[in-house]
Amino acid sequence: MELGSAAALDEAAWIRAAQAGDQAAFERLVRAHDRSVLRLAMNLLRSEEDAYDVYQETFLRVFRSLHLFRFDCSFQTWLYRIVSNLCVDQLRKRKARREESAVVDTAEGPRDRTDVHPDARPQGDPERALLSRQLGQRIFQVLQELTPRERVVFELRHYQGLRLKAIGDALGTSEEAAKTCLFRATQKMRAALGDFV
Repeated sequence: MELGSAAALDEAAWIRAAQAGDQAAFERLVRAHDRSVLRLAMNLLRSEEDAYDVYQETFLRVFRSLHLFRFDCSFQTWLYRIVSNLCVDQLRKRKARREESAVVDTAEGPRDRTDVHPDARPQGDPERALLSRQLGQRIFQVLQELTPRERVVFELRHYQGLRLKAIGDALGTSEEAAKTCLFRATQKMRAALGDFV
């Protein structure tokens, strides 16, 4: 969420007060950004437990490091940098551990645990529901195959709506590097979704 100039001034005042030790000001900052932090972590990690862990670690790091914030970038960009780095670390750990697969064997064959239940309403279109489920499964699979950085960049651009400059700032890299990473992720997504597009 982009803050208007009045809201940005309020936020700057909250930040300065929190840097001076005002607990209420820090709580206002948390309340102003907690949903977006949790939403980003949930979308990137696809695990409620991991997302809440990242959410808590994010605000713990903000509390510990707020005195270092110098207004060189927006607070949201600084916050997204923390969340993104924690999520990338978590995704890398997953790859290293090769966590258990989301696919389970059922009587009907292999099924992804993340499948949504089909539309049970009589007016639901079974063919459309099947295509939607298949597309959702394919997108989920492709997101799992992206590198952690590609996944974060794709999420920040397409689900959070950030501009490439803000993404580069959030990841501590250049706008051009974020653009290149997004291009690679988009190419992989297009190649994998070719028959759906």
